[in-house]
Amino acid sequence: MTDFNDRERAEEAKFAFDNENAFRIAARRNRLLGQWAAEKMSLTAEETEAYAKAVVQADFEEAGDEDVVRKLLGDLTAAGVDIDEAQVRKALEEKAIEARRQLLDKL
Repeated sequence: MTDFNDRERAEEAKFAFDNENAFRIAARRNRLLGQWAAEKMSLTAEETEAYAKAVVQADFEEAGDEDVVRKLLGDLTAAGVDIDEAQVRKALEEKAIEARRQLLDKL
């Protein structure tokens, strides 16, 4: 019975670890994405930092990535940047890979 309990605890710990890492990767991805968009909008260093935080916060509005894509697309368009949704989604994918690499390098 102890083996079963040990296995159950290990599975629960792995689940918690995986969920925490997924959250960290998404937050880091959003921060990198905010920095990418800020560069396109020619924001200052202080504005870039604030904007990156705003993008991270935008992800809490609803499940999935649509809230982040909507924010970036709206902000970039309002700033006069010639960009479409496909380019934003491509950047989102690229930044997700970069965020995962950065996080795994720290582990």
